[in-house]
Amino acid sequence: MNALLAACLILPLTSVATPAAARACGGHPLDFDADGRPDLAVAAPYDATRAGSVTVMYGSGKKVKLTQRGAEPGDSFGSALAVGDFNGDRCADLAVGVSEEFVGERVPGGDGNGVVQLFDGSPEGLVAGKELRLGKPSSDRFGASLAAGDLDGDGRDELAVGAPSHRSGGAVTVYWMKGRKPYQITQKTPWVRQAANVTDQWGASLATGDFDGDGRDELVVGAPADSVKVDGQGSATVIDVRGRRAELLTQSTPGIKGAAEKWDNFGAALATGDFNGDGRADLAIGVPGEGLSANQRAMDYGDGTVDVLYGSRAGLRTDRTEAWSQNTLEGKPRYYDRFGTSLAAGDFNGDGNDELAIGVPGEKAVQVLAGRSSGGLTRVGNLLVKGKGQDFGASVTALPGWERYRALDRRRPVYGLVVAAPDQGLIMYAPGKREPGRVELGKVRQLDKGTGLYGYTFG
Repeated sequence: MNALLAACLILPLTSVATPAAARACGGHPLDFDADGRPDLAVAAPYDATRAGSVTVMYGSGKKVKLTQRGAEPGDSFGSALAVGDFNGDRCADLAVGVSEEFVGERVPGGDGNGVVQLFDGSPEGLVAGKELRLGKPSSDRFGASLAAGDLDGDGRDELAVGAPSHRSGGAVTVYWMKGRKPYQITQKTPWVRQAANVTDQWGASLATGDFDGDGRDELVVGAPADSVKVDGQGSATVIDVRGRRAELLTQSTPGIKGAAEKWDNFGAALATGDFNGDGRADLAIGVPGEGLSANQRAMDYGDGTVDVLYGSRAGLRTDRTEAWSQNTLEGKPRYYDRFGTSLAAGDFNGDGNDELAIGVPGEKAVQVLAGRSSGGLTRVGNLLVKGKGQDFGASVTALPGWERYRALDRRRPVYGLVVAAPDQGLIMYAPGKREPGRVELGKVRQLDKGTGLYGYTFG
């Protein structure tokens, strides 16, 4: 049945009037099918001999599996996902990274060229659209990361596509900037001006957010293997694409807490949310390789930390950053926890401030920090959520009001926490509760199960 539904999705829409077609897209950023309910896309890039698939769990209860036309073993369809309104029709669209596809002959053991497959939202659900690829593909892994945001302020989302294996150390291509053709940015771009090494993985993670409140999103590019001063310390670059400005952030940046050390992987995960309710986005940066335990050996997994920077009129502030670890939170830091491997922001208690969910897969857990109007994130009442699966917490996301399969509240929606254990293909869910002043999640329950690293990433 799933295969039949997936096949239907790639057929063009007909002009026959149906009740679904009579609906208009309502502009909700998480609604693919215009029914007023948020939807969830779950990637399984190793499904079907690593050809990959993406399962869409609609808020109505319908479940559809998407696959790629001409899928081949090893393509990794679903290596990254991003949701945004890319065509301006007020329906949410889905971008799917296929980072290991070869445009020409497959190179045994080589990195893929990569493509991105678009699916357009419509009152009938997601429909296969155009495919994006680089003009001169190499071993780029184009589509290994994706992010959507309104980078030019025109009311329509742009798509940023990471290619962390691109030639000199990585690249990001931005699509649909007003008045521009696809625009590629690298560390060697004149206004970025960064040293580039082939191992940097610039573009391995991406995020967007309006940090200065001017109505245009900025783009954040993570390079977790960037050797700015020491091997693999990692970096994150905040980019104003329209203004052509870039700011490099590392643990060597004055004001950012923590010390840059080898293999910290600063920038391995990124998330944006409004943790203090001031209307500007704040940035959380995962540092899962950070070592806190005594006698930790080189190249061991890290205990992990997360750095948080807050937005302001002048953009992200580096003079009052925070560094979070389990040294001050529930749980005990251990050298294999990888605290900060995954990040997500969402308002789990309905008070208007986002909370931060932090994946701790080595502990099979997710740490949740509460946001508040006075000061932002706080350790008061922090939660350590445990679940099933060997790597529970390897990926996380937040979804509003979804457990009831009903239309979104007109008031502030309460988000629930979605967590994956991809090695076991388990998707778990814990509903939020409208509890102003504190954070309390409902019982963790299994939402779905699949194969092929099911839950590797969410959209």
